[in-house]
Amino acid sequence: MAERVCIAQIGAAHGVRGEVRLKSFTADPLSVTEYGPLETEDGKCRFEIETARPAKDMLVVRLRGVTDRAAAERLTNLKLYVARARLPQPADDEFYYADLIGLAAVTTAGAPVGTVKALHNFGAGDLLEIEPAGGGNTLLLPFTAATVPVVDIAGSRVVVAPPDEVLVEGEAEKPV
Repeated sequence: MAERVCIAQIGAAHGVRGEVRLKSFTADPLSVTEYGPLETEDGKCRFEIETARPAKDMLVVRLRGVTDRAAAERLTNLKLYVARARLPQPADDEFYYADLIGLAAVTTAGAPVGTVKALHNFGAGDLLEIEPAGGGNTLLLPFTAATVPVVDIAGSRVVVAPPDEVLVEGEAEKPV
């Protein structure tokens, strides 16, 4: 399991007093304020959230020490992490994205498909990105119970059942 988990990403500056837009990756967006200081990926910079308020599909936050727009603009697109130990245990049917990265992906018949490279959400639901075992273009699958019926963190694998219109390398052509 990952030692640190990305729980937010700074967006654009908001106003002239150093506030920033913050995209929270937590189930309750405001809970991002409950995990203490947030760190950059390399761990060199730490940020404490002084204030946070909801605004459309994000938060507007004031970070300690960021007092003007120029300083806020320098933080744009910065991903923020916390130690895994500071996060609550996920429920049985919940997963931290970080725990899925690197798992082997196999078909329901047990044939290897590849490795989970990333998870994305472009607004229409979560997508599992799988890097094929034999190389080539990555495969994007909806991260739903129908398409990913088994997530076995302890066994380091996910079982995928791609929709009929998706041809996984090594499978025979599916009938139309």
